[in-house]
Amino acid sequence: MKTFKLGGVHPAANKLSDKAPIEVAAVPAVVAIPMAQNLGAPSKAIVTKGDKVKVGTPIGEPGGFLSSFVHSSVSGTVDKVDLVEDATGKKVPAVFIKVEGDEWEESIDRSTELKKEITLDKQQIIDKVKAMGIVGMGGATFPTQVKLTPPPTAKPECVIINAVECEPYLTSDHSLMLAHAEEILVGVQILEKAMNVNKAYIGIEANKPDAIKLMSEKAKAYPGIEIVPLQLKYPQGGEKQLIDAVIGKQVPSGGLPIATGALVQNVGTAFAVYEAVQKNKPLIERIVTVTGKSLKQPSNFLARLGVPIADLIEAAGGLPEDTGKVISGGPMMGKAMPEVNSYMVKGCSGVLIMPNAEARRKAAGPCIKCAKCVHACPMGLSPNFLAKYSELNMLAEAEEERVYDCIECGSCSFSCPANRPLLDWIRQGKGKVMGIIRARAAEA
Repeated sequence: MKTFKLGGVHPAANKLSDKAPIEVAAVPAVVAIPMAQNLGAPSKAIVTKGDKVKVGTPIGEPGGFLSSFVHSSVSGTVDKVDLVEDATGKKVPAVFIKVEGDEWEESIDRSTELKKEITLDKQQIIDKVKAMGIVGMGGATFPTQVKLTPPPTAKPECVIINAVECEPYLTSDHSLMLAHAEEILVGVQILEKAMNVNKAYIGIEANKPDAIKLMSEKAKAYPGIEIVPLQLKYPQGGEKQLIDAVIGKQVPSGGLPIATGALVQNVGTAFAVYEAVQKNKPLIERIVTVTGKSLKQPSNFLARLGVPIADLIEAAGGLPEDTGKVISGGPMMGKAMPEVNSYMVKGCSGVLIMPNAEARRKAAGPCIKCAKCVHACPMGLSPNFLAKYSELNMLAEAEEERVYDCIECGSCSFSCPANRPLLDWIRQGKGKVMGIIRARAAEA
């Protein structure tokens, strides 16, 4: 089986919810739908107190080029537009809606019938994807319409679908493939049409044999789509690592993945594109894994945007007594939540509840110069130097060592026998260096 060539680590998979069926999460009396749900500029609320909305009604418009539409996930009355905390504790605007029934916009096709014929042309697909608020579902939440319009110099050759789900604990993509294989495949064809290519690959790690088998069987009816089983190795779900693993090409330093001829999209995005283009359905819900070793019932929920995260935890058995940390996402790249009072958003693929014994950081020791972090880095960087340069604010040196190429996967910290918080320092240094680079470009 294939995998990427440089670095990588092997954390325990802990796929506790891989056999859990998809459950439809209950809709509360009030939802709060944040306007900051994509990479780039937050959306701007276009509704006010007292407005009536249905499921699928636009409630937020793009706040800039790199932004997206937001739609109501429920029907009812807008109660207010107010600030809420996101998963990191940052205050963001949100539209609060009192739920009244479950009335959907009539333009949405709610049938379960598979619609295979693609009638829209390239530009119509891109316009529809934008109108339906589709963003990257793997966590980065990059607005999909922007990704489907690469620079004029780019020469797309193929689409690569990221169905790797290499982050420990998470199983939302796995459960999606088992439930909606053919819809995903039609979504892949739509992405191919949007990029004017006729070849696509779907990369799936080997710990999902049922998904590999099902997708391979269904793909026989879809010429040009190839299922690629991959070895288990983190962070194979990174764009650059997945491109290397699937087609053996490397993204140049500081360059875009499209430079290799490949457009990478998450498998959840492919499904959302199918629903947008074939069913006229906005992105108003997604599958989310709620899991943890002490959790009573690790689960996969189909949850609407704006549902309280606390409600999902309660539906999975409630917060365990030995909870030490709640993470939005997985243990490698997810962010610790200061509270569980945030709300479901487009990019939330998982909620991980870690017990006290695993949530505490061990005391950091001095660097023993073992170079394990260097061997683990999938970008070929020297995390030991980058962390030290960042800690000492030696930004010119950090830039020279390509801190901007760090994908923040955490492989360095995971592999460090001295328990040094390498990624924490590198993140700080990378942020400062990127600011310097942007300022330099603006002056040029």
